Amino acid sequence: MTIDYPARRARLAAALPAYQVPALLVTNPVNVRYLTGLVSSNAAVLVGADGTALLATDNRYIDKTRALGLPAVEAPDVVGRLAAPSVGIEAASMSVATFRRLGEGLVPLGPVVEELRAVKDEAELDLIRTACAITDQAFADVLPRIAPGLTERAVARLLDNRMTELGADKPAFDTIVAAGENGAIPHHAPTDRELRAGDLVTMDFGARYHGYHADMTRTVCLGAPAAWQRDLYDLVARAQRAGRHALAPGAEAKEVDAAARGLIEAAGHGGHFRHGLGHGVGLEIHEDPFLGPSRTARLEDRVPITVEPGIYLPERGGVRIEDTLVTREGGPELFTKTTKELLVL
Repeated sequence: MTIDYPARRARLAAALPAYQVPALLVTNPVNVRYLTGLVSSNAAVLVGADGTALLATDNRYIDKTRALGLPAVEAPDVVGRLAAPSVGIEAASMSVATFRRLGEGLVPLGPVVEELRAVKDEAELDLIRTACAITDQAFADVLPRIAPGLTERAVARLLDNRMTELGADKPAFDTIVAAGENGAIPHHAPTDRELRAGDLVTMDFGARYHGYHADMTRTVCLGAPAAWQRDLYDLVARAQRAGRHALAPGAEAKEVDAAARGLIEAAGHGGHFRHGLGHGVGLEIHEDPFLGPSRTARLEDRVPITVEPGIYLPERGGVRIEDTLVTREGGPELFTKTTKELLVL
């Protein structure tokens, strides 16, 4: 499916009058890619409210930019190409030094392009769906190899290598493998700690495919689970299911979070759930919208988002279950299909 970059720029152009600027200088590399298809470490695109666009980069990319069908210049200052008293800029991505160098008339704006990116077109959803399918398959392929004696790092390497073998660009982020007591650390970095019988093992990983990200977490048990491990897992599974069912166009982000968090709090583990319920995914692994107790954004149709409650017990271990889904009018579509039942290895 072909990505319609002109349509994306047209949506941005239509949004600019609300910000009272005649154009926006886009300097965030992810946003440049979203609007033009150019993958570059040094590029900017000037998008006017009249629908015009101009790419600027250095001589390493100038031929590539012309192949995109857009006017392209090799110039450090594209603002001078626009005869206007003011130009919007992406405040979060422009350095103070560049801001000063470009001179007067710059209007710092918030996440204008990021807000457009939150709602995905069907071409994007197909890419995320494929990234999730690779993630699912990699887990299925690696699962039989997970056993006591392997280190956290070894399991992470197995997952990373298998995702690449299945067609991923690369892992979507640094893979998390947390065994036993390390499962109490939500973003634990894998170590040489060996997996042991009786461990809960949490694996948080995903594939990146054509620039788009997947995100999935599964927790397994090495051997028959203790009663406390089974109870903890069942509680997180119920909370995760409640969060998934609360996803709908029009739902407020904090309401979706509360659907899952309320179950965990009622069971006395509110202090052991120490992060938001989820986040959008796309060209970045974490992007708008975010699900959390204070998040007021309302979800729209066709928003890929994760639901990932977790409970973390210091010095004992933890459980997290995460899926990538997309909001739909008829109910959320599940992209990561691996079972959420507790797998006993």
